[in-house]
Amino acid sequence: MIPISKTAKAVFILSIIDVITSSVPANWMQIGLLSSSPIVDKMQSDQPVGELSDSGDMLPSVCSAVPSLTNRQRSVCEKLPETVEAVPFGTKQGLVECEYQFRNDRWNCTDNRDSLRIQSTLERGSKETAFLYAITSAGVVHTVTKACSSGNLTECNCDREAHGGDTPEGWKWAGCSDNLRYGVRFARKFIDGPDKDQLRKTGEIRNLMNLHNNEAGRRAIAKLMMMKCRCHGVSGSCEFKTCWRSLPKFAEIGQYLKSKYDKSAIKVSERLSPRRQPRYRRGAKNKARKLPVNKKSLVYIQKSPDYCNDDPKAGVLGTAGRRCDADSKGRDGCNFLCCGRGYKTQVVVQYEKCKCKFVWCCKVLCKQCRRRKHYHTCL
Repeated sequence: MIPISKTAKAVFILSIIDVITSSVPANWMQIGLLSSSPIVDKMQSDQPVGELSDSGDMLPSVCSAVPSLTNRQRSVCEKLPETVEAVPFGTKQGLVECEYQFRNDRWNCTDNRDSLRIQSTLERGSKETAFLYAITSAGVVHTVTKACSSGNLTECNCDREAHGGDTPEGWKWAGCSDNLRYGVRFARKFIDGPDKDQLRKTGEIRNLMNLHNNEAGRRAIAKLMMMKCRCHGVSGSCEFKTCWRSLPKFAEIGQYLKSKYDKSAIKVSERLSPRRQPRYRRGAKNKARKLPVNKKSLVYIQKSPDYCNDDPKAGVLGTAGRRCDADSKGRDGCNFLCCGRGYKTQVVVQYEKCKCKFVWCCKVLCKQCRRRKHYHTCL
């Protein structure tokens, strides 16, 4: 079972309750928005919570602590409570990667640090919303899959479906393949559940957008899965080789999805589009397309706001106060990041150790060197 402290459980629970009591509909992604306020967890993990399932059995504590679960999600939680506990960790992994990938963009994905801003972004239906859904969906699958193969969950284990099979190349499937199949299957049931239910009721394209981007995140992992092999034989020869499937690093998934965001995000609408209408690409003419589109692409339904200027109503911080690179012509450059408003420069004098030498015996002597550093900040 994934180690989870009492504080982490409390954060998980209170984060959801905070969403439920707000005016914005509860969203699974916000499970991972960890609060920075001090929390005292009085719930003991070995104490019954006192809520019964439909079958009359006592609900696992994680299920009863989340009153916003749909019937579909509650059913999954009753069967797989340990896996459900991994959801906030996977969501947080996705949000952290989002901040890294957008660290040099005008929108830097720090919305998750404020509940009102993240709610505004999630409601918007923009390209940034699409990326958030994809990266957090991928984060949940990645965390669950990794926990399975590492033995941290008792509800799953390694993927041994092809175990022992031979291939034309002469090697065998063996070892502990990461169980991506389980992670994806869980996410489609638990993560996609609310949007699937809502889609059946209303047929809203927004629910279809959410489901599409969730799937795009999962397919990113499947595309980047690696095959690792080990040779067996006398004196290190490779007379016999066993191979298994392994998860990619999550940074690679983030980079892949960021590339999708930059190069091939598609605006869709319910309106019929002209025949053979080209996909909308960043920098190209803004034309809407009707679903379906490539399942690996990110899709959105609304234009992104102007992230240059502060707009509290839209939940936009603006770029004032952001640090930039005056010498760069890229996105981290002051010309782009400051949106033409200019920037101020601060000169800081720092003393650092330099010209270090080893003196026998046994110490290192260094000189103190004076360094002038220039820090540029958008106006």
